[in-house]
Amino acid sequence: MLKLGLSGDQRYGSHLPDNHPSGTSTARRDPLQPHLLYIGGEDHHLRIPAMCALRDHGFRITAVASGDPAPFAQAGIRYRDFQFNRFVNPRADWAAIKGLTKILVEEQPDLAQSFDTKPSIFLPLAARSAPGVLAIRTINGRAFLYSSRSPLALTLRPVYRALHKLAARTAAATVFEIGDDRAFFERHGIAGKMPVLIRGAGVDVEGFDRALSSGPSPAQLRQELGLGDAEVVITVTRMTRQKGIPALLDAAARVHEVRPDVRFLLVGPRESEGPLAITQAEIDRHAPYVKAIGPRSDIPALLRLANVFAFPTEYREGVPRVLLEAALAGLPTVTTTMPGCAEVIRDGWNGLLVPPGAPPVLAAKILHLLANREKGLAMADRAAEYVRREFSLATVVAQHANLYRQLIDRASPARFKDRSLAAAREDTCSAL
Repeated sequence: MLKLGLSGDQRYGSHLPDNHPSGTSTARRDPLQPHLLYIGGEDHHLRIPAMCALRDHGFRITAVASGDPAPFAQAGIRYRDFQFNRFVNPRADWAAIKGLTKILVEEQPDLAQSFDTKPSIFLPLAARSAPGVLAIRTINGRAFLYSSRSPLALTLRPVYRALHKLAARTAAATVFEIGDDRAFFERHGIAGKMPVLIRGAGVDVEGFDRALSSGPSPAQLRQELGLGDAEVVITVTRMTRQKGIPALLDAAARVHEVRPDVRFLLVGPRESEGPLAITQAEIDRHAPYVKAIGPRSDIPALLRLANVFAFPTEYREGVPRVLLEAALAGLPTVTTTMPGCAEVIRDGWNGLLVPPGAPPVLAAKILHLLANREKGLAMADRAAEYVRREFSLATVVAQHANLYRQLIDRASPARFKDRSLAAAREDTCSAL
């Protein structure tokens, strides 16, 4: 039986990347540590706390992503670059599958887990050329294709299901963040051999608390952003139509008519979002009561300065990380009834839910929270307690580690026994 477990002092110092062109560390590796590839996109750095926690569980981690490698190097996590196009581009998708296949063949990991829409199709397809790899796809919602009713989205839905049917043949397991997606995949016969429900990616509660205590004060940020002592409604998301930004702007105008001193703070990328992005002109029409400040690294501090968190998504995503963070920040929340949001917020108990794409209802709920502070804060307290109990990083990582152990035990226990014997022979030869 493979023994797993690392001491905490190894968390920030092992397997540092060097100048090898593949990003492979030349440090000696423990043959009894299962090697896990953790595959994602440009925001994969947000999963670094999970990778570090998995390392503490005894796994050797290599991050595979399309973002900045610097945060991974800082955390002592090996990094492989993996570029892919987030939008519809079959030629680029084929190139991405070939690129991921090359990484799998070179790395020969024991396990590989993918996150986000495209990587979770790419990985099982690429794993056909690396049969020893236990491929795990993660379904973080059904994204654009099932959030939009555009002709393109409707046309591509059968293609999406067909690709996942192929992927299901190779995937050793499929992790679903929400029950609604698992039911959809099972209904269409594409859930695969081992469907598992693990709610969300988890939130690093201790890390978030540290960021709150060490970040800039609300007074500093209010001065920097020109907010004064205004009531602030904040959202943190990509500035796209599927994320409900047009509905939020409409709601902001309605709130402005009733409470003209309220300011809406929009935090997140716009220019990188391609054809799905709202235009700067759409935002500018709502000045000065709407401020869009782009992507930021001080999200905990920004949440703390606000009075209400509004998350107007119309997107079929998994459990939104920012809803968990808003809860930890003690912020009264209004969001939509999309399945991922409803995993976190129970209407009237720990926040408020509104139908997606309903600006009048959204505006009314925002005004309700602004006018009923004590009720809003009581719901926020319940949300914080609920998130700490159900969605903590420790809870979610433990569930993933248990899944990995199950897969290893089922698939190849002899593999690690042979590897241990080989390592013992190597140690004997080295001593001669």
